[in-house]
Amino acid sequence: MTTSLGAPPAPPAAVRSRQDRGLADRIALSAATRQGVHLRTADVHAWLTERRRVNAFQVDRIPFAELTQWRFEDGSGNLVHRSGRFFTVEGMRVVDRDGPGREWRQPVIRQPEIGILGILAKEFDGVLHFLMQAKMEPGNPNLLQLSPTVQATRSNYTKAHRGANVTLIDHFHRPDRHRVIVDVLQSEQGSWFFHKSNRNMIVETVGDVPELDDFRWLTLGQIAELLHEDDLVNMNARSVLSCVPHQDTTPGALLSDAQLLSWFTGERSRHDVYAERVPLCSVSGWRRGKETIEHEEGRYFKVVAVSVRAGNREVVHWDQPLIEPVGVGVTAFLVRTIGGVPHVLVHARVEAGFLDTVELAPTVQCTPANHAHLPPRRRPPFLDAVLGAPASRIRYEAIHSEEGGRFLNARSRYLVVDANATEAGLDPPPGYAWVTPAQLSALTRHGHYLNVEARTLLACLNAGALRPQGGM
Repeated sequence: MTTSLGAPPAPPAAVRSRQDRGLADRIALSAATRQGVHLRTADVHAWLTERRRVNAFQVDRIPFAELTQWRFEDGSGNLVHRSGRFFTVEGMRVVDRDGPGREWRQPVIRQPEIGILGILAKEFDGVLHFLMQAKMEPGNPNLLQLSPTVQATRSNYTKAHRGANVTLIDHFHRPDRHRVIVDVLQSEQGSWFFHKSNRNMIVETVGDVPELDDFRWLTLGQIAELLHEDDLVNMNARSVLSCVPHQDTTPGALLSDAQLLSWFTGERSRHDVYAERVPLCSVSGWRRGKETIEHEEGRYFKVVAVSVRAGNREVVHWDQPLIEPVGVGVTAFLVRTIGGVPHVLVHARVEAGFLDTVELAPTVQCTPANHAHLPPRRRPPFLDAVLGAPASRIRYEAIHSEEGGRFLNARSRYLVVDANATEAGLDPPPGYAWVTPAQLSALTRHGHYLNVEARTLLACLNAGALRPQGGM
């Protein structure tokens, strides 16, 4: 049969498997491989030390008046970049109609452009390795941490700063769809960002990748060991790693997937929270000084300014505002083994800056100092169970930094804590549910289900924080 023009018919469309059945085995092998072919795990610290030595890094706090590239906008008072790009510090008005007249205003970062957080993968000696970068961020307490291969806003990779090209960006800007392992939009902190999303990606390459001083190939097993150390694997890397499609070997869960999704949809539906951007100058309860914008009671966070020098960045000198939290946070999953399967207690958490208002969060996520003045009934649920847990019940603990490009010295104590039936029953209070890490991993294939703190803890769970310990 031919068409009316005499051309042969097009071949029938080919179908393919909806999943790469061999990928789970390759991921498992990488996770089980504790020594890579390029860098021993024990040598990672020496490499980072050497990169700090050869690159000049300096971060100084400065008054707002010394910002050369930023200004307070006339009329709104918003803190904006002179190019109109990057991000702005604005005000946010929040009305929580669930509570009795709860309304507040606060500063918030608005960055409408979607950035790329991308990790390049490649097989060496039959084992998947992942290309990690020793990246300086001005807000990191130790400046240099392991980051994704590429960590760039649209303003960065379109060179709004008029600096150098973002290294290896071409692997992620228009990736070969046949080589994509992970590609999903995920949220960032809903308490400090307004509707912020980044594209989390893992892309495999079979081609040659140039050997660069600030980059090293590591297996998932090596990265898992490094996740047990303080201030080493940065937030963006943890977010991307949480999306790795690990194989589910558990026999089931307390809630079926349909029940979990129904519960979560109900949680999203029942909350009535309204958030809108407002001029920064209209934010009541906060005061602007020469060097900080801070809450009148000294809680929550401050907006500060810094001047930065970094010899290995696309731009070697710049200044910018940062959000500086007041106090170290506590972020924790309570865990119980149910029917032989580890489960974690998740919280359907409302954060005004989320696109969908509610995302799944850890059992506890707060800065305890912000709640110390409150009576026990008004403090975050389960906080006392986490803070009072003996060392024998702590399955995982490390201090991790939050995103160092926007936050200054933002650190949280991340924990996985065994709970007993008295502290956390199988019928948790409204807003909480028992789920398995495998169910959380499945949800990371879709955007805006798990918040960034839950994704960090999921990456830590995948790094071996849990082992089955019998049923309850």
